[in-house]
Amino acid sequence: MDIKAVMHLRRFKDIVKTLFRYGFDDVVDRLDFPGKELLRKIHKVQGEMSTWERMRHTLEDLGPTFIKFGQLMSLRPDLIPNPLILELRKLQDEVAPVDYEAIRQVVETNLQRPLTEIFSSFDEKPLAAASLAQVHKAVLRDAGQMVAVKIQRPKIRPVIETDLYILERIAGQLHERTEWGQIYDLPNLVQEVKKSLFRELDFTREARHMKIFATTLTESNEVYIPRLYEEVTTPQVLTMELVQGTKLRDLKVDAVADRELLAKRGLRLTVKQILENGFFHADPHPGNIIILDDNVICLLDWGMVGRLTRRTRYDLIDMINAVVDRDSEKILSILLSMTQVDGSIVPRRMEREILDIVDIYHSLPIQELNIGQLLLDISTMLRENRLKVPADLAIMIKALITAEGTARQLYPQLNVVEEAKPYVRKLALERWKPETIWRELRRNISGLLTFQKELPLRLSQIIGKIDRGELSIRFQHENLGGIRSTLENIANRLTLGIIVAALIVASSMIITTGVKPLLFGFPALGIIGYLVSGILGLWLIYNILRSRKF
Repeated sequence: MDIKAVMHLRRFKDIVKTLFRYGFDDVVDRLDFPGKELLRKIHKVQGEMSTWERMRHTLEDLGPTFIKFGQLMSLRPDLIPNPLILELRKLQDEVAPVDYEAIRQVVETNLQRPLTEIFSSFDEKPLAAASLAQVHKAVLRDAGQMVAVKIQRPKIRPVIETDLYILERIAGQLHERTEWGQIYDLPNLVQEVKKSLFRELDFTREARHMKIFATTLTESNEVYIPRLYEEVTTPQVLTMELVQGTKLRDLKVDAVADRELLAKRGLRLTVKQILENGFFHADPHPGNIIILDDNVICLLDWGMVGRLTRRTRYDLIDMINAVVDRDSEKILSILLSMTQVDGSIVPRRMEREILDIVDIYHSLPIQELNIGQLLLDISTMLRENRLKVPADLAIMIKALITAEGTARQLYPQLNVVEEAKPYVRKLALERWKPETIWRELRRNISGLLTFQKELPLRLSQIIGKIDRGELSIRFQHENLGGIRSTLENIANRLTLGIIVAALIVASSMIITTGVKPLLFGFPALGIIGYLVSGILGLWLIYNILRSRKF
């Protein structure tokens, strides 16, 4: 365990205790944590719970970073089994609100003015309090507009940084020591979560997302984007119009016509964002949707969004055509261009698996066809064949599944294909119009000309290196993690041994001086040095004996 890990020893201990409490002893056994055996006897949670339920409760008990980790993982159906996703969707992100004085200080520090100069009224009790931020109702003094002010919880960043450091260590060790840790590529997964969390901590990014959506969706009278107040928005404070409406999850809609209209509008909104704009809300679940007058939809929480390049959207159109034609070879070719190969693949076997999936959906009536589920089944097949689906593509699949599920809850008879058809047709026309084909052809020709131009020079450089004996081959061994860990342990033990020896020598020198204050007739500083060196020495000996490597 390195010096930084020692600094976070208490948090490590909390995590290990929680894992033991919910019965994840097998996970702890694969982690390097001194003294973990002393915690094994901790009281286990009683009652019948599935593995997925125990995972959810573990994340909830470990606090904001782990809750966010679970919520972000629930957006990755390509990686996470569906029963676990259903549990992760239940994660409770409701915490006790921060004291008003602390919130006021955050606002005034960020906006560099007294709160009373900015707002004519500011409710001390928050409308909602979550792990990263809480929202207060207020009225702007200058505009007289009622607003919702989202304020980041004080000192939340250091907490998240500590937890992410520990998560990175745990992920690295599980990746080295378990097969499932390698299959799910845990270190890369934690890096994705780390990137997403730090993006969420910057409220100006969420503000930019709102502006983009307001621009791309402004022509539609079916959707409403709240007004953003940029002059009172910073990385830790976001001020936007307070929208008065009813959350979709709380909506009581009796009229079949209204249910059908809302279902169609919600689905069209998601499909338009994905296929037409390539920039979409990543989590359009009922809690993030407010229904206004005339069944206008208002989306909330713009912190998590997904992006699809034009190339990826064209690939999706090509794949839809290949699915219709049952062309498994074309589907596989498109999938390989969209994913990252992590190991060897067997094309013939994958083609058979693709046909099995396609045949299931070909046999369904068109009104029962679930596009999101089709894409999910394909992405699951890719994962089983060790192909990595890009994060944004996986998030798009989850957004589509969520939108389809919400729409069908409102109106079970909804024909998803019929609602998506105009946007698919529009993108297909764009995909095959002469300007697009010419642009792709020009780009490919340009790439070939550049390659042809550089090829003689590159070959000359390689031959020159061979002649001079300078040609080197980079060799990467993927199973050196255990050796690296062993070397780290050796270095840490050696460092600790040197520190213990230095303390003993220094304490001995102090003892001979007779410097005051005295303890039992000897210099107190020397006695303390002996005690500290003794404790560290015993801890070092215990670790060596426990590892049985001596």
